[in-house]
Amino acid sequence: MVSVEESQAGNTIQLLDEGATVPFIARYRKERTGSLDEVQIESIKEAKEKMEEMLKRKETILKTIQEQDLLTADLQKRIEDCFDPTELEDIYLPYKPKRRTRAAIAREKGLEPLAKIILKQNETDLERKANAFLGEGVESVDEALSGARDIVAEWINENEKARSIIRRVFESEAIVTSKLIKGKNEDEAAKYNDYFDWNEPLKKCPSHRLLAMRRGENEGFLRVSVSPQSDEAGLRLKRFFIHSNNACTDQMDLAISDAYKRLLEPSIETEFANSSKEKADDEAIRVFAENMRQLLLSAPLGQKRVLAIDPGYRSGCKVVCLDAQGNLLHNETIYPHKPQEEIKQAARKISSLVSSYQIEAVAIGNGTASRETEQFIKKLHYDRDLQVFVVSEDGASIYSASKIAREEFPQYDVTVRGAVSIGRRLMDPLAELVKIDPKSIGVGQYQHDVDQKKLKNSLDKVVESCVNLIGVNVNTASKHLLTYISGLGPLLAQNIVDYRKENGPFMARTDIQKVPRMGAKAFEQSAGFLRIPEATNPLDKTAVHPESYHVVEKMAKDLKCSIQELISVEEFQKQIVLSDYVTDKTGLPTLQDIKRELAKPGRDPRQSIKIFEFAPNIFKVEDIEVGMVLPGIVTNITKFGAFVDVGVKQDGLIHVSQMADRYISDPAEIVKIHQHVHVKVIELDLQRKRIQLSLKQVTQN
Repeated sequence: MVSVEESQAGNTIQLLDEGATVPFIARYRKERTGSLDEVQIESIKEAKEKMEEMLKRKETILKTIQEQDLLTADLQKRIEDCFDPTELEDIYLPYKPKRRTRAAIAREKGLEPLAKIILKQNETDLERKANAFLGEGVESVDEALSGARDIVAEWINENEKARSIIRRVFESEAIVTSKLIKGKNEDEAAKYNDYFDWNEPLKKCPSHRLLAMRRGENEGFLRVSVSPQSDEAGLRLKRFFIHSNNACTDQMDLAISDAYKRLLEPSIETEFANSSKEKADDEAIRVFAENMRQLLLSAPLGQKRVLAIDPGYRSGCKVVCLDAQGNLLHNETIYPHKPQEEIKQAARKISSLVSSYQIEAVAIGNGTASRETEQFIKKLHYDRDLQVFVVSEDGASIYSASKIAREEFPQYDVTVRGAVSIGRRLMDPLAELVKIDPKSIGVGQYQHDVDQKKLKNSLDKVVESCVNLIGVNVNTASKHLLTYISGLGPLLAQNIVDYRKENGPFMARTDIQKVPRMGAKAFEQSAGFLRIPEATNPLDKTAVHPESYHVVEKMAKDLKCSIQELISVEEFQKQIVLSDYVTDKTGLPTLQDIKRELAKPGRDPRQSIKIFEFAPNIFKVEDIEVGMVLPGIVTNITKFGAFVDVGVKQDGLIHVSQMADRYISDPAEIVKIHQHVHVKVIELDLQRKRIQLSLKQVTQN
């Protein structure tokens, strides 16, 4: 939880309850929150949701205990005052409905009074006492004592202090152990061979290693356990419960051992297995979300006419021509990797398309035949300057077969759709990637093994944050992009697109209010993030919210200039005295944002795109030698390192230890997704096609 003041948290919760979104609150309600950022606001939102879940859980627990007529005033107060989920479940455990346990069977035989005698540990002649319980269902003293111990074991298991003792032992001593399941084929399980006989302290086990072991467990190859290796847990329990040395002591000793092995240890192991998995999930999701953010905010080419190529050998290269808005103008297939005549024909065709459609840039997918196609394109002569880019096609095949792609291009097959996606990714990565399931984009770490609901929620938040950070052109944005705008969602996004088709482009932000079902709240939440470049009012092109237009109008009036002059003339902006415009509703933070926006209206915060070139004559793993220094592009970042494309269809790994000449806890400290780097090849395994790279050995040299 991020530390914030009580008033900040209270105001933020009030805004959330009023239906405000996180991006809107962060951007347009700084006075109310004390300028909290999205991370802090999201943290408050999550804490609020957890508290609401706990309150619902308390209601359920109180109702269940009440139905048993066991709810006392003290117990009710304990439950109501408890805000620790683990402690709450410990309080509830003795009252929690159970299946028919060994202890329940013993109670049915009337052995609970004997169990109480053992627990008190005051009896010296226990056998005589046990004799009194013989009868129907209890034929011997041993049977009576055994049943009584089952009841004592259950009491020990349900004892809050006992559970706390075992948790502390697990916290300090728990070892995670992984072994190959007996009888399993080692060759089939080869990818998990590091974990065939592995153990390490749970608290030191990194998230990626734990998730790998759990995956092996789920696939039926590994047996994974979490438990202390010493006898400390049992010894601590005995010190806590045994306070005599008489006939009851041995029975207590046996009951404690049974309670630990049969009930407590499995229960606490499950707790720690779940909590460690949850922690590993959270870390993996955090890494994935940060990678996703960097990918979505990758530098765009912008509105340029693009020729996009989805390369291939046998089936040829699918070529599409797109206009500056990403609309498909032409498509066909060329064969630049076939016999000489086909190559010549392909060359003539590309040159003709570049000229006919006034192409300004070429986007080549980075899949099969990518390097050869890039080389082919760069060797040709054109009647204009042409920029050539290699574009990641991760997820393009998923998009091309999706419902979204079929809606966009019902008359074209998957090959055309895939090529269009490659071209559009170059023009605006954010606008295109929002159409694809993030798990298919290739920047995750064990994304299929983590809590899928959590992952989706996290990635949706990242997409929403990025889309609203950039803002969208309401006249060109797709339904899928509009869906993520603050306050909209799928229905309003579709309504905007439908209204656009029927009535033509929006010419003012106020026109957006005419969209069916666009209520005042939805307009308030979305308006600042929807831009209209063609608008008459220059503020409609900016991130200034319509609720603040009157402030800018007053600024312009005071300076005796038009709003357009205020935006375009720096001298006018310098003359603005922000304190003159502070009111009860408009504070200094909002005014500072307005002034920044006037200086750079509608500015795209993403960096400018840069052309990248792989090393010449390096096309496959066999072309690489240890010691080579190669240019590469970072394609994925995990907790253990970063993957880099050096142009050979197999990414190499920079292990975190090879990132810098100092200790690095997170590779994201050093590299970013799509960053251009130079790396040294330090190890090569041709058989397994593994490339080990170093960043620090390049910087040292």
